[in-house]
Amino acid sequence: MTGVAGGESVTLDSLRQKMAEFAKERGWGPYHTPRNLLLALVGEVGELSEIFQWKGEVGRGLPEWKEEEKVHLGEELSDVLLYLIQLSDSCGIDLGQAALRKLQLNALKYPLPLSKHSSK
Repeated sequence: MTGVAGGESVTLDSLRQKMAEFAKERGWGPYHTPRNLLLALVGEVGELSEIFQWKGEVGRGLPEWKEEEKVHLGEELSDVLLYLIQLSDSCGIDLGQAALRKLQLNALKYPLPLSKHSSK
């Protein structure tokens, strides 16, 4: 896989392609089954959770966090995203289209007049 370029346009498909290339170069394909990718994803969500575990509530934008904490958070969020993309790819799910469909379903389930300013 080539190096990462700053300012590069990022799409779910470009990430999917880069991850497929990364795994192929390393011969990881046989191990990237849906089950294994899901378990890896769960492990990464656990690592992400650890970052927040004893922080209590935090403000939007994480104003009280040090820069290195934000960098670490970005790395763990990226791990979760990349495993999610690989999992959807291994299952034959177009994650972008599935997400758009889910947004449409949520709009029907929670119409504006009924859900405005409500968490229910």
